[in-house]
Amino acid sequence: MESLRVFALNCSREFSEAVAAHLSQPLARHEEREFEDGEHKSRPLETVRGSDVYVISSLNGTPGETVNDRLCRLLFFLSTLKDMGAARLTAICPYLGYSRKDRRTKLRDPVTTRYVAQLFEASGVDAVATMDVHNLAAFQNAFRKPTVHLEAAPLFVAHLRRRLRSLEPAVMSPDPGGVKRAESFRELLANTLNQDIPLVFMEKKRSEDQVSGKTVVGDVEGKTVLVIDDMISTGTTLSRSIAACHKLGCNSAIALATHGLFTDGAEALVQSPVLDRIVICNTIHPIRRPSDPSRLDVLDISPLIAETISKMHRGLPLPREVPSSAPLWESESF
Repeated sequence: MESLRVFALNCSREFSEAVAAHLSQPLARHEEREFEDGEHKSRPLETVRGSDVYVISSLNGTPGETVNDRLCRLLFFLSTLKDMGAARLTAICPYLGYSRKDRRTKLRDPVTTRYVAQLFEASGVDAVATMDVHNLAAFQNAFRKPTVHLEAAPLFVAHLRRRLRSLEPAVMSPDPGGVKRAESFRELLANTLNQDIPLVFMEKKRSEDQVSGKTVVGDVEGKTVLVIDDMISTGTTLSRSIAACHKLGCNSAIALATHGLFTDGAEALVQSPVLDRIVICNTIHPIRRPSDPSRLDVLDISPLIAETISKMHRGLPLPREVPSSAPLWESESF
């Protein structure tokens, strides 16, 4: 078996050290240098020839580093590792930037998800792993290399099940496009709690970046509504959904989202009087977090990433679902 090497670019260093601890081995050493004109380079400080190599880097923007910066750094480093003789090369991107633009909604629109996949393939990568992309089918179809897709739904269920046993929960998708994600989560939660849980969704229309639509399909009166989405950016979609449920008589609401981007405008969601909790995962370094963190729960995915790396390295098949139809991994067997 090839030796295992796990690298982490500096932008994801703290999270990656937790992953390495679960793997019981240190991160492989590397160097990142900045040049006066804004160019940069990264290189491994130990041999990777003949090794099974994994590179961890979330591709989100921060005030000091754009998504483009991080993507460029990662692609250059992956290419360097391949040039240095890595036997197998896997990019681990807990948050995969540019995954929202996965289809043409207007004339001459780009399909950025596919373009990013082509960039990864050009770098020589053998597989790409990520967590809760915006559109799973589009992600899988964009790549000609094996992909691994992790889901936060089992973590959300484990986190909430004790609290929800004494309540009447309902699972809500904030738009029709997320119904499949919400249904998978609803089924997993219903099996865990051994009770019937209704599925609700909200109408959503978007035109010139303006969101409209206020019809809620399903019954939320007297219920604790679990609104599930892949990310919180401005929070507008979740805020609209929670406000609509409040008007229809829900008791409270919990927002569940894998990626907590919290861009400008997200404070409106945090301050919602009907919102009980926000639950996210630590796929993104906490550069932006709500000013009032008292209602924010952050779930650690480092054990999940470590388990994924370990199973891929040892050539073990990754399970396709846990349990019922709620997929945890969608992948080729490695």
